[in-house]
Amino acid sequence: MKTLSLTARISLFFAVAASLVLLTTGYVLTQVVEAHFEEGDRHELNGKLELIKNLFEHTHSQADLDLLPQQLDDALVGHHGLAVAVTDATGDIWFATSGAEFPQTLLNDCQAQPARCTSGALRQWKQAGLSYRGMAVSMTTGSGKPYTVAVALDIEHHDLFMNTFRSVLALAIALAALATASLGWAVTRWGLSPLRQVTDMVAGMSAERLSERLPTTGLPAELKPLATAFNAMLARLDDSFRRLSAFSSDIAHELRTPISNLMTQTQVALSSARGNDEYKEVLYSSLEEYERMAQMVGDMLYLAQADNGLLKPGLKSVSLTNETKDLFDYFEAWAEERGVSLAQTGTATVPGDRLMLRRALSNLVSNAIRHTPNGQTVRVSLATHGDKAIVTVENPGPEIPAEHLPRLFDRFYRVDPSRQRKGDGAGLGLAIVKSIVEAHGGSIAVASTDQSTRFQLTLPA
Repeated sequence: MKTLSLTARISLFFAVAASLVLLTTGYVLTQVVEAHFEEGDRHELNGKLELIKNLFEHTHSQADLDLLPQQLDDALVGHHGLAVAVTDATGDIWFATSGAEFPQTLLNDCQAQPARCTSGALRQWKQAGLSYRGMAVSMTTGSGKPYTVAVALDIEHHDLFMNTFRSVLALAIALAALATASLGWAVTRWGLSPLRQVTDMVAGMSAERLSERLPTTGLPAELKPLATAFNAMLARLDDSFRRLSAFSSDIAHELRTPISNLMTQTQVALSSARGNDEYKEVLYSSLEEYERMAQMVGDMLYLAQADNGLLKPGLKSVSLTNETKDLFDYFEAWAEERGVSLAQTGTATVPGDRLMLRRALSNLVSNAIRHTPNGQTVRVSLATHGDKAIVTVENPGPEIPAEHLPRLFDRFYRVDPSRQRKGDGAGLGLAIVKSIVEAHGGSIAVASTDQSTRFQLTLPA
């Protein structure tokens, strides 16, 4: 089913709203005109009844009564469409104008209850295809003789006017609704032109033009939040694409070195006949490269699991104090070889996955040892503040420029790209630390001065 456009919807809404308003107005106007005609007829009929009542009140004798029909005829001369009928106490027609046909109930009601038929109630009926409006009242002559007088007006011209009026009004409402819909369509298209411009600009964007932004100046107030939100989304996409491009480039670069080494070693080994010891040396060297690539692939898979929310740490109590001591024992030989001391202060216990937290601490400690000058000390501080456990890993060394700090946790990112990569890791350690910490509901921050660099982990206690 085809969905109506926004322009069509608003135009249709305007047309329906205008039609409802005009129909209501037309109904009220029709009722007002009907009431006006009815009031005019009532006034005219009351006037005729007053005239007839005056003639009856001046009738005191039989001679006066015999002259009354002629007086009524004379009084009603020139009143086209007016009908009068008079009945006596027995219900017989005593006087009637030509064409005077009244509903029998109108006369009978006054004859049955003459005391309550003094002020005529307006009635409307159809007779022989014509419409009438009339009333009946009880009157007495000057001598006290009772009669029932009914007067009526032919209102066929009123009906004809009202029918014409309704037809014209219906046509006017239809044309007004059509005009409102057309004007609504034109105004809506004009009002939505900024939205179409935004749509055209968005349609022209691609992965190569993510740096472009939608202009927010000159946009209506309703579209500015949309443009601002879209620009923010473009900024995030641009950053993600840049990171993805850099990530792909870094993967290719990281894999190129070991693969190139393997190819070179294999070509050299095959260039001439060699002894078993020489072949073993080549195989051991190749094994080191394979292990390095396997570690890199394992780390990338681990990060991919973190990106897809597949890292679900357990909630067992983990003593960070014991884990740190165990890591110090593990790195002790390497630290002594580099002339670096290891120091720990404080205690902390957190709920989480022991192996994951151990891996995070191991990456931070090994990174600190690697960048600590000879004769200096790597310090690990543990503390608990309320419902938070704070782990700080600090090592002396040169200051990391501030522009590099936000990207230290990016994959394959190195502050010094020219650093010898062999033995220096693949640049995924800190990214893994961040993934583990965030999987435990914590956060990680880094600060660097001209004397030391400090990583701080905040975990739920």
